Amino acid sequence: MSPSRLRPLAAAATVLALLLPASAHAVLAVGAAAPDFTADAAVGGRPFRFRLAEALKQGPVVLYFYPKAFTRGCTVEAHLFAEAAERFQAVGATVIGMSNDDIDTLKRFSVEACRSKFAVAADAGGQVIRDYDVALRLVPGTMADRVSYLIAPDGRIAAVHASLDPDGHIDAMLQAARRLQK
Repeated sequence: MSPSRLRPLAAAATVLALLLPASAHAVLAVGAAAPDFTADAAVGGRPFRFRLAEALKQGPVVLYFYPKAFTRGCTVEAHLFAEAAERFQAVGATVIGMSNDDIDTLKRFSVEACRSKFAVAADAGGQVIRDYDVALRLVPGTMADRVSYLIAPDGRIAAVHASLDPDGHIDAMLQAARRLQK
């Protein structure tokens, strides 16, 4: 094919690459130390301080990052985690979602989308998002990508699932939590 015929194809490929969502990523590898954090959180509309170190004393923690409360994909994912809450409890895992939304938004989200089944934490400054290297690359700033981590009680990353599609996060984390339990 001549170079003049390839240029329009290359331009079209570039436009498609910019319009299609990039795949999610996770830089923290299995076995890496999970950064400790304390954050304002809410469950059932009630605010509290979530401390990762304290939660890990009770068992593994599923820390899932999502871009924005009350958006379609994030609401679907919250519903899926809520439906699976008892299965996570059965394997001794605590679930906590995290975004850069403010705590007032998350108080409502914890009731409406999370169905008061698990906590969501506010990372308004984006420090935890940066520490876990899950910033959404398509949107400058501190919006989180859709990444789930299973953190073992020893504070190490036991599993990672990174996908912009909300489907798959729950199954991946449940399977990993069951493996960790054995």
